Amino acid sequence: MSHVEELRAQYEAAGQSHVFSYWDKLSGGEKAHLERQLRGIDPAKLNDIVKNALIADEAARHEQAARVEPPPVESQVSTVGDVNAEYYREIGMKATAAGQVGVLLLAGGQGTRLGSSAPKGCYDIQLPSGKSLFQLQAERIAKLQELASQHGAQVIVPWYIMTSGPTREPTETFFREHGFFGLDPANVIFFEQGTLPCISNEGKIMLDEPGKVATAPDGNGGLYAALRAPVREGQPSVLDDLHCRGVKYLHAYGVDNCLVKVGDPVFMGVCIEKQVATGVKVVKKTDPAESVGVVARKNGAFSVVEYSEIPSSLSEARDAQGELLFRAANIANHFYTTEFLSKDVPAFEPKMAYHVARKKIPSIDLSTGERVKPSTPNGIKMELFIFDVFPFCSNLAIHEVERREEFSPLKNASGTASDNPETSRRDLLAQHRRWLEKAGATVTADVELSPKVTYGGEGLEKAAGRTFDTAQNIESL
Repeated sequence: MSHVEELRAQYEAAGQSHVFSYWDKLSGGEKAHLERQLRGIDPAKLNDIVKNALIADEAARHEQAARVEPPPVESQVSTVGDVNAEYYREIGMKATAAGQVGVLLLAGGQGTRLGSSAPKGCYDIQLPSGKSLFQLQAERIAKLQELASQHGAQVIVPWYIMTSGPTREPTETFFREHGFFGLDPANVIFFEQGTLPCISNEGKIMLDEPGKVATAPDGNGGLYAALRAPVREGQPSVLDDLHCRGVKYLHAYGVDNCLVKVGDPVFMGVCIEKQVATGVKVVKKTDPAESVGVVARKNGAFSVVEYSEIPSSLSEARDAQGELLFRAANIANHFYTTEFLSKDVPAFEPKMAYHVARKKIPSIDLSTGERVKPSTPNGIKMELFIFDVFPFCSNLAIHEVERREEFSPLKNASGTASDNPETSRRDLLAQHRRWLEKAGATVTADVELSPKVTYGGEGLEKAAGRTFDTAQNIESL
């Protein structure tokens, strides 16, 4: 039996042999592409994933109201107003100086909603400097390395960048064209989140073309499997690299937050001090109607609960201090130990049910051989969320930080109501104004402080007594 016949038999046994419907009509190159795709799929395992996802989706739709509770007090740490921040910063900085901290960027998103065809990290929010989100984050890593090196020898904080199929090549090209923003390319590791086949309403793998399976990204929760896959064919995985470098702690975050403190030593310190395997950074939710998921306990397990899942009687409930009971707003900012990612997550993954999205998916109509664009949902896409691992964690550090200092998401196009380039620029420049004024400066214009000058507002003594009355980017003081 040839290799292709063995592959065909595997799909036949799983009831998915239709993927070979046009095999005899394909060119040599098309056959090679389809074979590569099909070898990357375990059809029997895929059937199980689909079955479990649909069961979980059906159960969720008919579920009685879940038991939702605020997270336990002992899991929560707040450094709002710099309370205890220096204590935790010192712990995190020592770990960084010891080469034990790495950072991981979730950068699979395209800038489609922003009106851009480039990866979202390439976006320029029109700062005085014209820097992209990627550049801001790269320069923060460089500054963090510089600050940590004050504790001893030269420090490297490796940067792992998870792209998606559409964003990998343009992201790598963007970094090369900009000289990796001054970072050593050896310490910037690109890898790719996985994809899953789109599935018809009848449970069949859909074909995008006669020689191509229709696929969709497996969600940011695909991170966990992607960490174990080779970063490129024949190369080690991200986990291999973490172990090789001796990295014990990983800070994972989303690309679309211009205020993100990359490798934040305070967050690292909170999680290290609490001796947890996983941690999440949150900001305070103050409006019960805000459309944001909150970290809570759902049926006794840690979870991120969507605002729509909490009855208004609970979402509006307040504690003795007048704060919302459910106020730990999730901002896609996570801590992991390398040990947890290596040993625990593989055991948890089979229990993590994929989320189902019913979509209108262009595909080949097997009865006619024509590619059709449906007017109603004809199939499902499946994805995992990065926080789907929380319910399997016995402990979780929940670190509350000040929203105006650490969270300004970029989701929508210019001119929309919120979370757009204007709000991102406003929030970053307002932060830099606060830092300068705290240092004793007078600021009457839009002033941007390069991460080369300061990571989090430190080192601005030379600004004392100065007046900044013209819009400008400051690369040194």
